[in-house]
Amino acid sequence: MITDRYPINSQKPSISIFRNSSEIPQYRLPLDVIRFEVDLMTDLGVKIEFKRSFGDDFNLMTLKGSYKAVFIGIGLPEPKIIPIFADLKPENGFYTSKTFLPAVAKASKAGMCSCKQKLPKIFGNVIVLGAGDTAFDCATSAIRCGAKKVFVVFRRGVTNIRAVPEEVELAREEKCEFIPFMSPKKVILSEDGRIQAMEFSRNEEDEEGNWTTDEEQKITLKANFVISAFGSTLIEEKVIKALSPLQLTNDKLPKVNLETMQTSEPWVFCGGDLAGISETTVEATNDGKTAAWHIHSYLQSLYDVKIPETPSLPPFFTPVDLVDLSVELCGMTFKNPFGLASATPTTSSPMIRRAFEAGWGFALTKTFALEKDIVTNVSPRIIRGVTSGHVYGPGQGSFLNIELISEKTLNYWLRSITELKKDFPEHIVIASIMCTHNEQDWTSLAQSAEEAGADALELNLSCPQGMGERGMGLACGQDPKIVEDIYIVEIAKAAHRGNADGVTVTNTVSGLMELKGNASPWPGVGKEKRTTYGGVSGNAIRPIALRAVSAIANAIPGFPILATGGIDSADAGLQFLHAGATLLQVCSAVQNQDLTVIDDYTTGLKALLYLQTLPHTHDWNGQSPPTIKLQKGKPVIDIESVVHEKLPNFGPFLTQKQAIISELKAHKDLLNENLISTRSINKPQKPIPKIKDVIGKALDHIGSFSRLDLAQQVVAIIDEDTCINCGKCYMACNDSGYQAIKFDPVTHLPKVTDDCTGCTLCASVCPIIDCIRMITRQTPHKPKRGLPSGTTLDELRSDYMPAQ
Repeated sequence: MITDRYPINSQKPSISIFRNSSEIPQYRLPLDVIRFEVDLMTDLGVKIEFKRSFGDDFNLMTLKGSYKAVFIGIGLPEPKIIPIFADLKPENGFYTSKTFLPAVAKASKAGMCSCKQKLPKIFGNVIVLGAGDTAFDCATSAIRCGAKKVFVVFRRGVTNIRAVPEEVELAREEKCEFIPFMSPKKVILSEDGRIQAMEFSRNEEDEEGNWTTDEEQKITLKANFVISAFGSTLIEEKVIKALSPLQLTNDKLPKVNLETMQTSEPWVFCGGDLAGISETTVEATNDGKTAAWHIHSYLQSLYDVKIPETPSLPPFFTPVDLVDLSVELCGMTFKNPFGLASATPTTSSPMIRRAFEAGWGFALTKTFALEKDIVTNVSPRIIRGVTSGHVYGPGQGSFLNIELISEKTLNYWLRSITELKKDFPEHIVIASIMCTHNEQDWTSLAQSAEEAGADALELNLSCPQGMGERGMGLACGQDPKIVEDIYIVEIAKAAHRGNADGVTVTNTVSGLMELKGNASPWPGVGKEKRTTYGGVSGNAIRPIALRAVSAIANAIPGFPILATGGIDSADAGLQFLHAGATLLQVCSAVQNQDLTVIDDYTTGLKALLYLQTLPHTHDWNGQSPPTIKLQKGKPVIDIESVVHEKLPNFGPFLTQKQAIISELKAHKDLLNENLISTRSINKPQKPIPKIKDVIGKALDHIGSFSRLDLAQQVVAIIDEDTCINCGKCYMACNDSGYQAIKFDPVTHLPKVTDDCTGCTLCASVCPIIDCIRMITRQTPHKPKRGLPSGTTLDELRSDYMPAQ
């Protein structure tokens, strides 16, 4: 339960949370995760009171005197119990989800309470009744408490399971059996009152969708324990009374406005199971968000404060959000280094407007020309790439287009630039222009764009398709004399009074993407299916773009570079900054998704800069900490220290390994104080770098081959604990490398031999992150020359060529 209190003469709410108990096991929701969430709230001043029960310790009316608003999210506190279980207790082998899961949580979450509670003693066969998330929590928890076999029994079919797929899949992986279409009829007890078995009748659905029980179709399942997880309800009178004065439904639940989560009392809000609608944690979370906005609206109305009608909750906020991403170039200040390239996302003025509203720092207009050079595009013209195979949907690794420059008129773009600068004065608008090799045309177009209010000009000399045939675009860029004229004569004077202030690197790369099985190209225009070489864009050209950016940055230190070509994340953006770029232009990533990717880019880049100030992240790769050892998604347990040998993860070895792990876990003290995690406060140890501080950071590492040290060699090492025995490293090394990996004929574990030359192909194709690492070679590196130096052909004529 969360309550909101407005102190006198304050507009900042005081928030209290009352919490009674926890019932989610450690393996499903670790306590340190909960504490992290709790700490986030307490850091903001939220007060949390534990062991406070609604109905016992307080009710709505006692809260009203101290709080302006109350949100009730207590769920449904009592389990639904059918009559056949009315007199059964844990001593008989019967649990409900409300008794079983809290007991598991208390016994598995070190630090949750001071008690040293033991896990419920479960053995033999267990029947779990229900098919929701809670039922599957009970099933997998029963396995961990000692059950040999768990049967999940439910009234309807497998297609009607309400639990999230992840829960169902976990239960299936842990060998739980699913028995659908069964309705419980009778519990069979032993002479001493313990559960021995349960009798079920088959549930059937008729053609009209009605469910009936066929008493003639019966089964009996032997069981030592039964856990009922058929759902929850509210029947406890003290809780119902505590809800007064709320109006209740026939089910004794509060009447709730589902659009605002407000109850009959305007100061009381309700969500989750108690509201009677939400059935999953995701839906309950949305109830909380909806209620949060309307609680805010209600509280503001008490003080006659007007707020927007459209709900808008503030995003998650941390010190990372305070990182400054601004950067200067040629006297212009950019809010952040991310902008839209002169391409499809800037086809029109409204699209640029929406980009600025979304958070992009700058935009280049779609390249435009004089009226006499106006163009008309063909169709189809923008296609997905096949550089990574035939991948469909968003997430394309490349695109190809045969689109020309903008079809819109010069006056359209001049008016657009003026309006955009008027409405977004802090955003940078760069006019991308193109002409034939005509000084007067370039001068006229440049002056017009400048007078319209453009902050800068991009002279497009590199459009790889179509425009070269008109003496524009690539035709200019490939002629050194023409390029020189455009850079230093009257156009340069009119634009920036001299030399160019920077370059955009790169444009799309000319290519032919696909020929179909009938030899027709794609895209193919008209009934003749003709095509032309188009511009390849996206991640496929990132290596080319990084090479170009770093080469220019090394050759002309300090020369501003606007990078473009495969920038699809904050990580990729930082790579280009490290390579020497000052600004980052994006196109294909927006084509894959939409303009809102800017949120990921800016928050991601802020995080990458912030992490550089924390001492414990020196061995991280960006936002990724070192990989922990996992075997099929689960942490690797040190078995070698027990049996003094490596056990692979298949066949009889896996059976032996699982038995050892089971024995180790059976004797593990889950409540050991050493397992209690402590919160570490990570504070920056040095100033957060600015964008200008990271530009060109990698350039010292990039150069010619002659600078590379031939004496410093590496070899591969394979982590047997995380290896899944797929054999891919062996195949790659055998058929594309140096035959330096051997497989043990018994354990199938791979071994790297002394023949390894450190080529790194095995690590490149291994499907498990960091399973293969490259370490410093400890022995002298002796390349295999095939033949001893100085061997003549005459000496070989009588012999076969030796093996390499």
